[in-house]
Formats: sequence, C-alpha cells, structure tokens
Amino acid sequence: MNTTITKSAGMGAVLGDGAVTFRVWAPHAEKVFVGGSFNNWSKNEISLEIEDNGYWSVITEKASEGDEYKFFIEYEGEVLARNDPYAFEVTNSNGNSIIRTLDFKWDDEDFKMPSWNELVIYELHVGTFNRSTPDTVGTFEDVIAKLDYLKELGINCIELLPVAEFAGGISWGYNPAHPFAIEQDYGGPDAFAKLVNEAHKKGIAVIMDVVYNHFGPSDVDLWQFDGWSENDKGGIYFYNDHRSDTPWGDTRPDYGREEVRQYLRDNALMWIEKYHCDGLRMDATSYIRYEGGGLGYDTEIEEGNILMRDINVEIREKYPHVLTIAEDLKGDSRVTDAIEHDGLAYGSQWDMNFVHPVREVIEDTHDDGRDLQKVVDALEFKYSNDAFSRIVYTESHDEVANGKARVPEEIQPGDAESDFAKKRALLGIVLTLTAPGIPMLFQGQEFIEDEYFQDTEALDWEKEKKHRGIEKLVSDIIKLRTGNTEGGKGLRSQHIEILHLNHQTKILAYKRFDADDTTQPVLIVLNFSNQDFEDYGIGLNENEPFDLSINAGSKIYDSAFSQLPVYDIQVVEENTDAKPWTGKVNIPSYGALIFTKS
Repeated sequence: MNTTITKSAGMGAVLGDGAVTFRVWAPHAEKVFVGGSFNNWSKNEISLEIEDNGYWSVITEKASEGDEYKFFIEYEGEVLARNDPYAFEVTNSNGNSIIRTLDFKWDDEDFKMPSWNELVIYELHVGTFNRSTPDTVGTFEDVIAKLDYLKELGINCIELLPVAEFAGGISWGYNPAHPFAIEQDYGGPDAFAKLVNEAHKKGIAVIMDVVYNHFGPSDVDLWQFDGWSENDKGGIYFYNDHRSDTPWGDTRPDYGREEVRQYLRDNALMWIEKYHCDGLRMDATSYIRYEGGGLGYDTEIEEGNILMRDINVEIREKYPHVLTIAEDLKGDSRVTDAIEHDGLAYGSQWDMNFVHPVREVIEDTHDDGRDLQKVVDALEFKYSNDAFSRIVYTESHDEVANGKARVPEEIQPGDAESDFAKKRALLGIVLTLTAPGIPMLFQGQEFIEDEYFQDTEALDWEKEKKHRGIEKLVSDIIKLRTGNTEGGKGLRSQHIEILHLNHQTKILAYKRFDADDTTQPVLIVLNFSNQDFEDYGIGLNENEPFDLSINAGSKIYDSAFSQLPVYDIQVVEENTDAKPWTGKVNIPSYGALIFTKS
C-alpha cells in the first residue's frame, strides 16, 4: 500500500485519491477487519485501526467503486459479519454492501421548490403507484413515466413512502433495514436520483419519508452490531432497556448516544445533499419523543426531542427552502413551534384535527347527524399561529388502511362509485384543497380509487379512464390553488372567514382572503345535504359580486351529477347572517361551489 495516501473523513466507504477509506463505529469490538470481492472475502487481511470514541478506520488501494464488502468484527471469540451501516447501496437487504459514490449527473439547477403556501402534495407508494404489470413491483422508472400525468393534474410536490432498503420487495417501506441504501427492487440509487432529477425538470418537488422511530425489525445488521448488548436487546444502536419497545419491534434507536444521533442526522442530510430532496417527512415522531407514543401519562424521551430539534435547526440554517414534516398526530403545536418557544422547529405537521373530523362528517350516513361545527373547527385550526404549519388531507396511506378504507368506500361500502360516495368524497377533496394549510392527496384519490391501500395491489389506472371528469375537477381546483389559474390568491393566504353556517340546511360558506391584498378572495359554498337549494342566501360583509369558477356538482365532471343550473353570486342589499348584504345562489345537493372575483 502507498503509505503517502491519507485517510478521508467521513463514515462508511469513502473514495478518494485512488483509495478507499473504511470507517465504522464499533466501540466494543476487539478487532475489526474489512473484506470483500477485492480480497477474496478475507476476514483478517485488512485490519482497521482504533480511533477515538470507538471508531475504527483503514485506507486501502485494493478496493474500488462497485466492489462488494462487509466488516468482520471480533468480539468475545466470535467473528461477526456486518454490513456497513452507512452503505449507500446493498445487493439486497440480506446481502452485501457496495462501495460507491453518489456523484450523479444533475441538470436540475434551475429548479426551485414552490413556496410552502403554494404546495399541493401527492403522496405515493413506489411499489404500487404505476406497476408495469399487476404482479411486478413498481419502480422509480414507473413513477417517472407518470410525471407528466402528475404535472398536468397540477401537482407540484410528490411525497414518497420510504424507499430505504427493506426486507423483501413488497412493503410499505416502514421497516428500513439499511437506512442509507435505496431499495433495489425499486431501482437502487441511480434510478432514485434520476426520478428526483426528472421531477425537478418538470417543476415537481420531492419529499422523502424517513423512519427514525425504529428500524427493521428484520434484516437489520445494526442489531447487536459489535457483539455487545444488555438484556438481550439490540446493542449500541438501540436502547437496551424498556425504551427499546415500539409497536413495530424492539428496535427504537438510542437517541441518548451522540453517535446514534449523528447517524440519524447524517441520514437526514444525505437525502437533501446527495439526492436533492426538497423535504423530509418523519414517520411517527411521537414515538421519538414519547416512550409509548404520547398516550396518557407517557414518559417523554427528551433526547429524542434533542435529535429532532438539532436536525431541524441544521436544515433550516443550511437549507431554508427544505420542508421538514412531522407525522406526530397529537395535535401539539410544540412540534412546529420555534426553538425559542421550546419547539421542535418542524416546518409543518400532519393534522389530526383536520382529517378525523372531516372524514367523520362526510362519512356519516345521515344528513341530520352531520355536525358542521366540526368542519368549521377543522378549517380554522392552526399550529404555531401559522396556517401552513399543518398538512391537511382526507386520505393518506394510514387513513386508507389499518382497518380503514378509501373515503368513497367508507361512505358506501361495496359501491364507492355511487353518486352519494363520489359527491361526498369530493366535499372532502374540496375542503382539503381550499382549507388553510398545505393540502395533500393520496395516490388515486383524484379518480375515486376504492377499497383500501395494500402494498400487494397496484393502483387501478382503469378507474382514471373511467373517472376522467372527476380527475379534471380535482385538477381545476388544484390549479386555482397553486396559481396556475388566476383568481385564487386567497387560497394561498393565512386567512379564512366563516360567512355562513346553517345546521338545519347543512350549508357552509367561507371566504379565503389575503389581508394584504384583497383583490383575489375566494368564496367556497358547501352543501352537506342531499337536497338542492335555489336562490339560497349567504351573508356578505360588503357588496362584492363573485363569479362562479368551479361547480363540483356539474355534469361537465360526471354525467350523473346535478342538472341544477348554478350562476354567479347575485348580491342584494338584504340582511343575512347579521351581515348587511346577501349573496343569492343555487346549490346542488352535496354540492361544492367555488367563486372568485373577476
């Protein structure tokens, strides 16, 4: 070996100057070797030297990019073959690490993520979103094939369920075995980088779902990594007491160890720096900050808070355009509060205070039972005094599985394409896309996908053809929301005013407006009853005529929808809702009307 070459900084296998530096954390190891395809898998030829704090390293000219390798760790008479915790690629979840850089050829320099108030997120699962055949797992290339479709729909941000290497080829992805490697069944690192690059070229941001509340639990080489453990638990990367327990396995990372927090921090930064991702959605953060996920008198894990706070602060300082999202689902503003207010500094969080009441109201089988105050409360709720500190939705991978189904399926089980199911599901979509917050749709929601989400079942694109009119409706609303269509600036603001709430007629009307620019308010009128209304009066604060922009109940979107003619708002000087002016309008049953000002 050329003794003049020097070790590179960094963890894992780092290439530089014609050599590879291997570095690994194994504080209880007695000896550490690295072997692979470059030395006939010798378990004792290339020895790593001990560094400070339990790190080991070596530099060798024998290895090069593309070679397979493992660490061989000696502990109490055993030799443990371990994959590199920092491996950017593995042959498979139970295979070998691969030496590689992530120096992709990017041509997305002109891309800039839309402002958070302009985002419309589309959550998708790579394995089912667009399968080339029903029995073949979907790939990153298959997602690329649908980017034009998503762009035409108006989507400007996709959020991928986790793609870190997991056991097998069929999974939601919430069982990461190798957090730094990309799932080979989806196409591996190069295909993922290509997807991000192609999405950016089409103006679509990419948010990555990451899992830091647990690992695995299967095919996890991090388990008892250097041989040491206590209480037959997971060793250096995991808690070795009761705190290890999660609903998904005995594998909660030990956030109290600085090296483990560094590992997770390095992973978060990898998605942004190596793969150009525009955001991170962190899974089940309540299980990072509470032992039992925040139920009852649960014990807080303060070191978990430190982990999340440190990651968010660093990302905000280095990459202020990157959006970090917490799936916390505890209705807690602390998650998105600023550091100076003892917050965790997430940019936004999934909002349980929207999805649950809205679904409850639109899925109720009886009109009389619909409590519109719950909808009003859902519309007006905010975290951290910022409307965009929440993600609003009626469908997500969790909300359409685990004993729950797609909204139209829940409305009318077995007949999700009925008029009732379609119209009320659209009420939920209209609420999502017009509420203060960052709206999110789940794959296929735009064409009334039914039943429930399974990682074994492909998204049914035949329904897209069948319900192209409804897809057009969703697209029309999205484009008004994002600014592709003029007149919708009020939808991108912080402000909402409830103008009309009638518990007898089940009519709700609200205005979205920008307090600093009142030229583009948007008026939304929703009918939560199966009754048409003609010449219905809604109180207005001033004489401001509104023009009909979108009638979600029109036959132009579905031939089975209403024939009731709907016109622009007619304003008369008449007191309604304790307001001096009244807007007159026809409202179809289960209708949703969106008005703008010309």
